[in-house]
This record gives sequence, C-alpha cells and structure tokens, in this order.
Amino acid sequence: MLGNDAHFHKGTRDVSLTKTEKIAVLGLGYVGLPLALGLARAGFDVVGFDTNTTLVARLLDDRDPNGEVSSETLAKSTALFSHDVDDLAGCTAFILGVPTPITDAKEPDLGPVLGACKTIAPYLTSGALVVLESTVYPGVTEEVCGPALAEASGLEVGKDIKLGYSPERVNPGDAEHSLEHVVKVVAAQDAETLDRVDAIYRPVIKAGLHRASSIKTAEAAKVIENTQRDLNIALVNEFSLIFSRMGLDTLEVLEAAGTKWNFLKFTPGLVGGHCIGVDPYYLTYRAEQLGYRPEVILAGRRINDTMGRHVAQELIKGLLAKGTNASGARVLVMGLAFKENCADTRNSRVVDIVEELKSYSADVDVWDPWVDPDVVEAEYGFSLIDQPQNATYDAVVVAVAHRQFREMDSMAIRALGKPDALLYDIKGVLPKSESDWRL
Repeated sequence: MLGNDAHFHKGTRDVSLTKTEKIAVLGLGYVGLPLALGLARAGFDVVGFDTNTTLVARLLDDRDPNGEVSSETLAKSTALFSHDVDDLAGCTAFILGVPTPITDAKEPDLGPVLGACKTIAPYLTSGALVVLESTVYPGVTEEVCGPALAEASGLEVGKDIKLGYSPERVNPGDAEHSLEHVVKVVAAQDAETLDRVDAIYRPVIKAGLHRASSIKTAEAAKVIENTQRDLNIALVNEFSLIFSRMGLDTLEVLEAAGTKWNFLKFTPGLVGGHCIGVDPYYLTYRAEQLGYRPEVILAGRRINDTMGRHVAQELIKGLLAKGTNASGARVLVMGLAFKENCADTRNSRVVDIVEELKSYSADVDVWDPWVDPDVVEAEYGFSLIDQPQNATYDAVVVAVAHRQFREMDSMAIRALGKPDALLYDIKGVLPKSESDWRL
C-alpha cells in the first residue's frame, strides 16, 4: 500500500532522469499505438511491438488501419514499430496494452496478457519495470503477471522486476477524449516505483495523473468504470423493452424525464466493443471466486446481450405484418462497428442482428464504410457490400450512427428500399416521424 500518496496531481516533477528509459509498448491497437506515439513525442526511446505482421507493415508505411492516427503523425514519429522480438533488447520499461477478452463461457481470457509476459521475459534485466494497461480484475497484475514474469525470466518480482498498473481510458473514434486529455490513473507496488511510473506518463498526459493507493485499487477502479456504464445502458434498454409493449416511444419518455436536473441521460442501444460488453465479466468472475454471486451486474449483462436479437425479432414481426415472408426477404443493415465513426468491430452486437435475421433465412447485406472487410471476413465469416443499390431491400436497419449515415436524410435511406420497405432506426439518427421503429 502507498497510503496517503494516492491523489490527483497535475503539477510538474523532475522527469529528466527517466528520459533515459527505453520503453517497449506491446500491442499497437487503439490503446498501444497512441501511447507509443505520445511517449516518443515526450522524448523517450520507444519500441512499439505487435505480433500482427500486417499491422506493423501498415504502420511502417505510415497507415493506421484503425483510422485513429493520421499518416502525417506516423511519419513524424521517432517510435520504432516492430514484430521482431529482438528489438525488445535493451528496454528498461515494458508497457502491456494487449486485449483482455472473454471466453465463450463468459470468463476472463488472460491468454494475451500471459503471452505478452512470456514474450518480454527473455529481455527483462534487473531493474526492469513492467506496467499493465489492460482491463483486468483486481489482483491480476501482482498475482498472475508477477509470478508468470518471475517463472519465465528467473528474476525476482519486487526486487529485480517492479510492477505497475495504469488502465487505458481510450475511447475509439472520440477526438475530444484522447489519451492526452483524459486523467490517467497510475499505480505501482511501492512508492519508489510509483514515482517512476508517474515520471513516464506525466509528460504525455496533459490532463494529469491520479496516483492510486495500490495496484488492486487501480484495477478495481477501471473495471467498475465500464460496469457502471453497462448497467446504466441496461436500465434504459429494459425501459425500452417495457415501453414497446405499452406503445410508448422510449426516446420521448427519456426526453421528458431528462428535464429533471438529476436524471442521468442514457439512451437504449447495443452494447458491444472491447470494454463495456466484456469488462463486467472480469469483476463477476473474481466475485464468484470469492463466494459472492453478483445479481445486478449479471442481470444488466443479460439484458444488453439480448438487445440485438430483440431488434431482429421486431423486424421479423414488422415484415410479417406487411405481408412479407421473412424467408428470402432482402434486408440492409447499415453499420457493423461497435460504435459510430470507428473501425472497431470487436464484440459488435450488430452481428447478433445479422445472425438472428439469417436464422429466419432472410437475405442480409451489411454496409459499413468504416470497417475493413478482411477483418469482418476473418472475425465473423461474412462479407460486407461496397455500396447498396437503390430500390433493393424489404427493410433497412440503421444500426450504427456513422457520420456518413447521419449526413443521409430519410429520403436517401428510404431510397435504398422498395416502395413499401420498413426503416428501423435503432440509433435515433432520424426524427421519429421518419422511421417505422426505433428502440
């Protein structure tokens, strides 16, 4: 424990000595790439490492496949991007920004984290610092990563290897809340190491740092950030399920309720992505290990995980009501990314809509100008269309509020369908009067 050292601090410290750190950032996705670039801008010697050779090749060609970083920014960076493990030699600090997915059984999959530990182990020397950024349940950094690093390297954690934790708060597609402009939580196993972690991140994070009292506190803080949001969305999703049976428009109800000063303004929708739809299961897994069965958290997860299927079933009902057989019906789904204006399809719940419609033998086209078709093919096993043709579909579902879709008016979207086509707007992109159904 670090006692009273836990605080938010935006002041300056002498970080000149830490500029001698050579920092390896493992994982060059939405989390690792901005961090590697930020550290390099701050004057550190940075190696950005990823096992994905195609990704590294694109970064070396000054192209970010996720569309988050400009080619100009990549071209100017002094960071070395590599998939060669030998480039980790000589690094003094290792920051792990690898994914923490869940298994089909809704349990934590720490394979990527343990794989990263195994990768860096041969290159750890006495005095090495290892900082985990991935979202985990409290205890993973010290009780899982620590022993794994010690066993693979032959070094002693706490003496030869020091541990830190600083959870990522990246919001894909959100330029306003970028890495530099969001307060960053930092933690370490002792006060001296916390100062070192602080000195590494401080030149990068303009919004300042919050020094947590312990690594477990920081791990817990991160996992409840997304759990809280998941539950708030689950509540309004349940409102939507109830109000649809009453013939009420949920968004209108929420607008009216939102005139009260302390009403929390959440809207119904699909909850996917690499964080909100995953992280609560890390907390519930650890709770159940300790003999506590979470009720509220798991109930929220159940509701949010069924919303895609609910949308598809409502569409099937709508088709049948107008005399169109679901089997063979042409349906266009606009958007596949887990949120607007980003290319990330991880844990996209739009896929649930597609799969449910296909289970009724509907002919489904998916259109998303942000997403890499090769990624979709590899991850979900179906192809995207390049551009939908007008007057083709029995139903159109606006599933993601991409900028391109918002710029289309209802006439342009309806033109994609047949004259009597249904238009379902699950993101509230269009006014109520211009869509046939919305959450």
